[in-house]
Amino acid sequence: MAQDDAGVNGSRKPALNRREFIGATAAAAGFMILKPGLVRGTQANSAVRVGLLGCGGRGTEDATNLIDTGGARVTALGDLFQDQLQKGRQHFDQYQQGKGYAAIDPSQLFLGPNSYQEIAASNGVDAIVIATPPIFHVQHLETVVGAGKHVYCEKPVAVDVPGAQKVIDIGRQAQGRLSLDVGFQIRSCPPFVEMVRRIHGGALGLIASGEAHYISGYIDRPAWPNATPEERRLRNWVHDRVLSGDIIVEQNIHAIDICNWILEDHPVKAAATGGTEGRPAGDTAYSHYNVVLYYPKDVAVTFSSTQFNKGWWDVTERFFGTQGTSQSPYSGPLGIWGDEPWQPESEAQPAGGAQQFSATGKFSDNLAEADPEKKKAFVESITSGQFHNQAEQGAISALTCMMARSAAYGGNPVAWDDLLRSTEVWESGIDLEKLNYRG
Repeated sequence: MAQDDAGVNGSRKPALNRREFIGATAAAAGFMILKPGLVRGTQANSAVRVGLLGCGGRGTEDATNLIDTGGARVTALGDLFQDQLQKGRQHFDQYQQGKGYAAIDPSQLFLGPNSYQEIAASNGVDAIVIATPPIFHVQHLETVVGAGKHVYCEKPVAVDVPGAQKVIDIGRQAQGRLSLDVGFQIRSCPPFVEMVRRIHGGALGLIASGEAHYISGYIDRPAWPNATPEERRLRNWVHDRVLSGDIIVEQNIHAIDICNWILEDHPVKAAATGGTEGRPAGDTAYSHYNVVLYYPKDVAVTFSSTQFNKGWWDVTERFFGTQGTSQSPYSGPLGIWGDEPWQPESEAQPAGGAQQFSATGKFSDNLAEADPEKKKAFVESITSGQFHNQAEQGAISALTCMMARSAAYGGNPVAWDDLLRSTEVWESGIDLEKLNYRG
């Protein structure tokens, strides 16, 4: 995996095999119930105080949703760059003014390479959203949990195998005392939740095979002509395979996570190809992948993705069983067709075509409720004391994508147990202390 950009840390403990990996993490599935009054910052009529680490577009959206649907309040911001921090401050001061909240205290604005430590140590926050470049997620997650803060970590939780295994350890530390959510908001989206519930209840019969794709256009980013190469890499990390984990780990993980969810397992092997064709010079992330994921019970799922084409965008998963077929696109007809047909709040529609998702017009697309429901559930887990722990789920889906990535990079199939033996640690190669983060 990314031999040119990664280093090896042989001091890591030996990786677990598949049986040991699942068994060792099974305890992370439960939760503890505490009285709301015992949860920091959640006394009656008190909003959960949120710190945002990483003030880019996705992090700002996450934290804004926590205000809107969770009733939270953003009280602290942290970022590597001054302009991003200021942009975040202006957004939240203006946005929260209408809710009667005071402006963010200047002492709660944290800038530069140590901002993750400073925001984690702040007494002014109860929970932290981590939306930094993925290569930093493990370090930031460990620091936030170590400081006793609830955390909403954007996907992926890690970009390498040792990092994903470390996230499992962090999840054990958080178990029963903190909520640790991962940004797979589709798992909270009502139409997807109901469809998967029916599949698990046998609506498809015996699942024989599946297919999925994540077709996306190129993600444009500013040129930053006055930035150093290191700063440009960080600001445009989505184009950098090491900082992002590559497109299959950073973006495509949503579709692959749904496959794991539906099949209630992870693949045991992956075969894959991919390449950088179609991307501008200087980008190191792949532009496309073609993958076969081999799940238990002889179920093979084909997956394809692009991140370079223009004029088309679509994300869909389909599963084919002895009693029916399911389809779960981001936009378009979602449901089950066969012996037990079902579609959410709409008249029966044929699969395929350009029909609207819902004849009632209730949803703009199938994901309309994904972010609101996810953020509402996160805040409620804190205020109720019924803490979430999604560390294992986040790590397994990241590892699934890493297995496919490794197969594509190496040109040979990769088995799950072999993947878990990897001790290769991806390093950014950037000295953050030398950045001109103040602009």
